[in-house]
Amino acid sequence: MPFKGKPPGSGSGEMSRRTQALRPNIALEPKEAAKARALRRQGEPPAAIAARFGVPVEEVEKALVQMRSPRPESTRGTLNVTLAAHRFVLAERQGDEPLWQTMDRLVDELIRLRQMVANRPAPAPKRPREAGRPDDLLPGLLP
Repeated sequence: MPFKGKPPGSGSGEMSRRTQALRPNIALEPKEAAKARALRRQGEPPAAIAARFGVPVEEVEKALVQMRSPRPESTRGTLNVTLAAHRFVLAERQGDEPLWQTMDRLVDELIRLRQMVANRPAPAPKRPREAGRPDDLLPGLLP
């Protein structure tokens, strides 16, 4: 059973429709809201941004606030690893393959190796060596 992940979709960085539906209506178009956020990052106060777009300050504040909803069907995760493990994964990349594909390949290899070890027959138990001569015994022990 090979481990095979799914590549990220074309809209992987976009807001989910569920989150979009839960957001309040804002008097700014999506492009205007994005511009308002950019202006705020540049240090412009919300009142000045509201005056620029000709809307109440409350509407600009709604556009600036970050509202996130938990996504129960998450398809991606962040791998929190040491720098050494990160370097190892990067060194295992083949050509310009995406990092998610490298991780899938490494996990697949791990699963296959574990299956091989689990299916390997157990080694025969070692028999104790028979003491043939009295000098083969430990000192102080009688045959």
